[in-house]
Amino acid sequence: MTIIPPRPGTAHAADPAATAELADVLLAMQRCFLGSLSHELGRGGMSFPQFLLLSALAQGDRLSMSDIARRLGHTTAAATGLVDRLEKLRYVTRAHAADDRRRVLVSTTPKGLALFARIRGDMTGNLSALLTHLSPAEARAWLRIYRKIHSVCQTLDS
Repeated sequence: MTIIPPRPGTAHAADPAATAELADVLLAMQRCFLGSLSHELGRGGMSFPQFLLLSALAQGDRLSMSDIARRLGHTTAAATGLVDRLEKLRYVTRAHAADDRRRVLVSTTPKGLALFARIRGDMTGNLSALLTHLSPAEARAWLRIYRKIHSVCQTLDS
């Protein structure tokens, strides 16, 4: 299943060998980073999808169940399950919207923000250590490329 459509107007196709190598590199990087993240998430008693939700909420947003489902690519029922678990762990709270009592908004608690900050700090530390293996020019190029990829992914979310 292709998630990202090709850029309109491109006359060239990606090199299949380079694409396959990049897929292998990305899988290895995910194992490297997600291994540490999985350990931290286990300590916090949450799954990766729950962490993605906590991450979205930690940006200061109060999100409705339909917003959560859309951002995570889940059904509203699945989003409710994620919120239920995080609420039991006291990482998030629910409140009715002031303008529409039928709408439920989810936000992080101080405990949820603290967990997110600790895990994000660990991620930052790992990235900092990784960047010591790159020259300053390589680090800037890597960030520039990741910003571009992030921009493409952001347009898909909207």
